Amino acid sequence: MMHAIPAGEFAVRPATIADVDTLARHRADMFRDMGMLSGDLHATMVDTSRPYVERLVAEGAYLAWLATPSGDPATIVGGAGLQLRSVMPGLRRHDGVTEIAPTMQGIVVNVYTEAAWRRQGVAALLMRHVLDGARAYGVGSLVLHAAPAGRPLYESMGFAPTNEMRYMLPLADATATRRASLT
Repeated sequence: MMHAIPAGEFAVRPATIADVDTLARHRADMFRDMGMLSGDLHATMVDTSRPYVERLVAEGAYLAWLATPSGDPATIVGGAGLQLRSVMPGLRRHDGVTEIAPTMQGIVVNVYTEAAWRRQGVAALLMRHVLDGARAYGVGSLVLHAAPAGRPLYESMGFAPTNEMRYMLPLADATATRRASLT
């Protein structure tokens, strides 16, 4: 069932440590709804995400915003997050000018709208808060991995494909390396 809420009738607030369960659930729901996470792994994704989200929120390395219908702050209809990471200085071209890039980058993650509230501008509203938050924290660039359904929104906001490539180590190798670095 879709809820008929006029545009502009949503409130957005920063997420807090008290919202960790919702943020972890949104992450799992997002992957499930994209067809990337089977139902039998949903609870595992929530349980695995929760401590990471909690730690990053507590450290201020993960900023998130939650949308609610105006006048109903208890009903969360969507959320979006910005994970901050420090990167080495580099060159970037912007508006035809080469400059040294700031050392802060943001990864847009967990942009999610509950199914009954989709196509009402919730994700666009949340993304405006993400962009404002990135500016406020001095973030020099943002990256995200867009689902096909989200690409038109991100492109309309100025996001563009890049030349990024990825190499995935086998999970056992990555886990062993992480353990070795902690000892």
